[in-house]
Amino acid sequence: MGVSRREADNLIAAGKILVDGKKGEVGARVTEESKVEYRGKLVPFENSFIYLAMNKPAGYVSSRKRQGEVPTLYELLPDEYKLLKTVGRLDKDSSGLILLTNDGDFAYKMTHPKFVKTKEYEVELDNVLEPLHQQMIADFGIDLPDGKSQLGLERLNDTRKSWRVTMHEGRNRQIRRTFGALGYTVVKLHRVRFGNYELGQLKPGEFVHI
Repeated sequence: MGVSRREADNLIAAGKILVDGKKGEVGARVTEESKVEYRGKLVPFENSFIYLAMNKPAGYVSSRKRQGEVPTLYELLPDEYKLLKTVGRLDKDSSGLILLTNDGDFAYKMTHPKFVKTKEYEVELDNVLEPLHQQMIADFGIDLPDGKSQLGLERLNDTRKSWRVTMHEGRNRQIRRTFGALGYTVVKLHRVRFGNYELGQLKPGEFVHI
């Protein structure tokens, strides 16, 4: 049906859900053998959750609806997965690991600040990161309008433009804004890890069950 638990409870309380021909009761248990109806149509019994890991290409938004002519990552998924929700988001210009699920509890535990989840990104800057700025970001933090931002930094090569960035928060465009506050532009942002999940060898646009 594609409704939340609260919406489902409201439908049951309003007498709009029938279980085996009788009005359903909030909290009543049903089994796979139960005949659940809404507006005269059978509601399929779902007892399993779906979890996908996807390599989102740059140029796609994480929302269900297109933003102008910008495509959405849901256009890369088969129809049976288009009702899944993303666990957090990656902005249009970012790529890499994004999780999708129909398990609200899982999504909550992966994204709520009280459940600390490490995220790792490969970041490319437009200019060489000065050692002083590296120290400011990694050791002291940068003051942003929504609070201090402190990121773990590890060089990926000797150019000082390519960095592995580690963070434990998920504020909107936090990495881009942190570097931007010091005059740098992030030209590539690619997430490779989210909590216990890693991107691995997934190619852009590919997904796997986890």
